[in-house]
Amino acid sequence: MVKRFFLLLFLFISYGNMKANVIERVEPPNWWVGMNSNKLQLMLYGKDISYYKIDSNSDLIKIERVHKADSPNYLFVDLVLQDGIKAGDYTFTLSRGVTRESFSYTLNKREPRDDFKTFSSADMVYLIMPDRFANGDPSNDNHKDAQEISNRLEHYGRHGGDIEGIIKSLDYLNSIGVTAIWSTPMLFDNEPEASYHGYACADYYRIDPRFGSNDMYKDLVKQAKSRGIKIIKDIVPNHCGMAHWWMSDLPFEDWIHKFDSFTRSNYAMSTHFDPYASKVDNDLCTRGWFDTSMPDMNLKNPFVLNYFIQNAIWWVEWSGISGIRVDTFPYSDKFAIANWIKAILQEYPSINIVGEAWFGSAQEIAYWEGGARNADGYNSYLPSVMDFPLYDAIQKAFLEDGDPGWGEGMFRIYRSLALDNIYVNPIGLMVFGDNHDTHRLFHAVGYDTKKFKMALTLLATIRGVPQIYYGTEIMLSSLDGTLGHGPERVNMPGGWSGDSKNVFTGELLTPIESDVLKHFSKIFNWRKTSEIIHVGNTKHYWPTDNLYVYFRYTDSGSVMIILNNNNRDIKLDWSRYAESLEKYTKGKDIISGLEYVVGQETIIEAQSSVIIELY
Repeated sequence: MVKRFFLLLFLFISYGNMKANVIERVEPPNWWVGMNSNKLQLMLYGKDISYYKIDSNSDLIKIERVHKADSPNYLFVDLVLQDGIKAGDYTFTLSRGVTRESFSYTLNKREPRDDFKTFSSADMVYLIMPDRFANGDPSNDNHKDAQEISNRLEHYGRHGGDIEGIIKSLDYLNSIGVTAIWSTPMLFDNEPEASYHGYACADYYRIDPRFGSNDMYKDLVKQAKSRGIKIIKDIVPNHCGMAHWWMSDLPFEDWIHKFDSFTRSNYAMSTHFDPYASKVDNDLCTRGWFDTSMPDMNLKNPFVLNYFIQNAIWWVEWSGISGIRVDTFPYSDKFAIANWIKAILQEYPSINIVGEAWFGSAQEIAYWEGGARNADGYNSYLPSVMDFPLYDAIQKAFLEDGDPGWGEGMFRIYRSLALDNIYVNPIGLMVFGDNHDTHRLFHAVGYDTKKFKMALTLLATIRGVPQIYYGTEIMLSSLDGTLGHGPERVNMPGGWSGDSKNVFTGELLTPIESDVLKHFSKIFNWRKTSEIIHVGNTKHYWPTDNLYVYFRYTDSGSVMIILNNNNRDIKLDWSRYAESLEKYTKGKDIISGLEYVVGQETIIEAQSSVIIELY
């Protein structure tokens, strides 16, 4: 009996100390001491983890509350980090009967952010699709964890571009005037096809292994910063991908929006502010799926919302990025997404966040700008929005050359800017002539080099934050703008071993491509140091004869920009612009280097642009 008693006691003690290995995931994977908020919610995932009790082994970490989910395989643990807590590893213990399992959780010391600079109107933002930009490391083109394999011949396939390719291009980008990079999402997209774009996330805490690693992403931020280039992260809180790890075991039944059969969003974003909109239309806009492979996240579920808040903060703190671009902003519940923005700004008050709200009118865009004077009192808290009305104007204006009809040609640009009174901060708008979801700019101007140069001049000098799509500097474009996204998201020449043409070295560029690249580099490198363009006011003059003249000015100086979209030369009438020229007698064109004398006969060539620094 005695032997049996001690044997049972031994087995009991041994069993009690056995590790259950129940924990498969802990998210966020780590955190920091000294954050503005001392609260943190851990999401624990593992087989039947909800049946376990969790304890903190430190008095400095208080477990405030534990939440069970609909699935037994999740626990949501609310923590309060007490005053005086230091960076280090802290232990938590899970127990269920005699079964116990411990895990360590790291709280890091925050990196100094005294030199933190977000992106602004002082920057030129260069938009990169990493899969199509440069393949710096062919060894990661395929990965054991990824379903889709690389095939550069497939328009919608993986082509192999990666983070290493971007790092190797940083000196080139710096040389052409780039001061910020917005990359389309680099998080793991594990869809079986068309995973190259990154907008169907499979893991919100993991860089796609075909792009590189989390550490490599952090190195990109560091390497870019050393060259004066900021990194902007593209974040997608509206939807994940079908291949996301939680799709096989959702925490809550309402973690995503569910329907009896696939139900697509009606894309009726105006229902957010339309005083006559029906609830059923607004619900379908915000609850319907963006696409078949993109389950719609339910940000009205507080656990979902908190998950995405912490995820965004984690990436800012962990990698040191300088800003955020938010995809499909108006497709989420507008109050939930506003609280997401507000929470990020509470942690990082000076960070710039630009939202995609694809509308055609200034009134619709302005609704989503933080602090907008909305009749319903809604505040998105967004510091910046993308200027789609100006994009629409650019896409049409330059094709309407000669002497177009009323309201056409350069008047489209004029009218778009004339509506700036509706915005809270028009100089903070992101302005662009194209992006990854549109026809390329060179296609939009009819493959006309002269018009293309004029459009570049406009983007470099107009109010706002200019965004340039990769390859624009050499007129990169698809041969046919009607084939869809895949063929239009073309590879950057020179980004792959064996490419005959190389943008990064200038090898085998045509004389026209070299000329446009020179024009591009000159105006955007000049823009880097032009405070007048960064923060100056705007005064523009009603376009006549398709000639558009506007001034950017401060108390200390003025720049005169002239765009002649006519197909004939035009004699400049200096007297018409007298109110903007009274302080000045001369000026120098930063493009050609020619000097201009105010009042002297001046001919503006057809299909040309001039940027005159006045003195």
